[in-house]
Amino acid sequence: MLYYLFDYLDKYFNTPGAGMFQYILFRAPMAIITSLLISMVFGHSLIERLRKRQVGESVRDLGLEGQIEKQGTPTMGGLIIIGAIIIPTLLFAKLHNIYIILMIVTTLWLGIIGFIDDYIKVFKKNKKGLAGKFKILGQVILGIVVGSVMYFHDDVVIRERVQEETVVSTQDMFRIDNYNEKPELFSPESVKSTKTTIPFVKNNEFDYSVLISWMGEGASKYVFIVFILVVIFIITAVSNGANLTDGLDGLATSTSAIIGFALAVLAYVSGNMIFAKYLNIMYIPDTGELAIFIGAFVGACIGFLWYNSYPAQVFMGDTGSLTIGGIIAVFAIIIRKELLIPLLCGIFLIQSISVLMQVSYFKYTRWRFGVGKRIFLMSPLHHHYQKKGYHEAKIVMRFFIIGILLAVLTIVTLKIR
Repeated sequence: MLYYLFDYLDKYFNTPGAGMFQYILFRAPMAIITSLLISMVFGHSLIERLRKRQVGESVRDLGLEGQIEKQGTPTMGGLIIIGAIIIPTLLFAKLHNIYIILMIVTTLWLGIIGFIDDYIKVFKKNKKGLAGKFKILGQVILGIVVGSVMYFHDDVVIRERVQEETVVSTQDMFRIDNYNEKPELFSPESVKSTKTTIPFVKNNEFDYSVLISWMGEGASKYVFIVFILVVIFIITAVSNGANLTDGLDGLATSTSAIIGFALAVLAYVSGNMIFAKYLNIMYIPDTGELAIFIGAFVGACIGFLWYNSYPAQVFMGDTGSLTIGGIIAVFAIIIRKELLIPLLCGIFLIQSISVLMQVSYFKYTRWRFGVGKRIFLMSPLHHHYQKKGYHEAKIVMRFFIIGILLAVLTIVTLKIR
């Protein structure tokens, strides 16, 4: 909203300083600062309200150190994260941008699903919360919406690279708001495409249409089905992976902040014609605007850590964990870097795999030998280390460090092929 206000003031009144709102490099930091302030300042009052309403976490005794002390800690703190994302986005982003609209819809939709789950747990005293099938249904619906918009909407396009070589100055590389200054770097025509980025290979683009090329010439008209199914799988997997990671104070929030920072870098270079040419990656017009949204996301996660770090004063609940996972998934899909998710979201991935291995092995050994056996002392993986005697804060910090390493490796893939 502020973008449109200051754009009007700049055009019709030539107001000093109003032109700064034209630049993403100004609006993105402003979104981060605003998000931090919202989550830190207003977060405290929300926590107090939750405490007064006795919106506390119900803890099941699993024999973990410090677990019982968490009983009654306010939950549904994901509302702080959602508010700290949405408000700065509405203030500083171009709201007519289709990618911004998709991210707002993703945030609100998964926030509602998570809120319903937390509401059932807290107020209905049903520890199981919203039935798993309804969570999955909500994620599938979101996947269909995102996949359909990405495939059919006229504004979702890419620019194909051309062979002509151009000398690029350092000054030009940072002019990310002037996309058309050097049209010779890419084809002047935007095209619809189902291409995405493959890490670690020279010709680093993969077209989903290849998956059904065996069907013959008419197969291309069915590629949208494959694309939507892939989108559904990614959203469901990452959203649930973030949900599983939310088991220790500050774990999901800190790792998500690091992932968000890496995604900001990827969106920055993908939406900049000069950087895209220099790095030999796909140029996606208008995705630079996503820097404002992901800046608010990073700010919200860091601000939430003010209260969620050990010992936590509030838990995000499914309201937050489902939402941040979905945001990461949809954002990566939009900037066509979803194949980097296994590396970038390695913490989420290993948590999900640990649960899958534990459950599968237990069921197999119970069927095979009559007694179920376990691979880990407990799953997800962070609880395994708790059982081994590691302090909660140490586990979170080490996972955080690993998250930084994975984020750096993800960014490095832009040049390693």
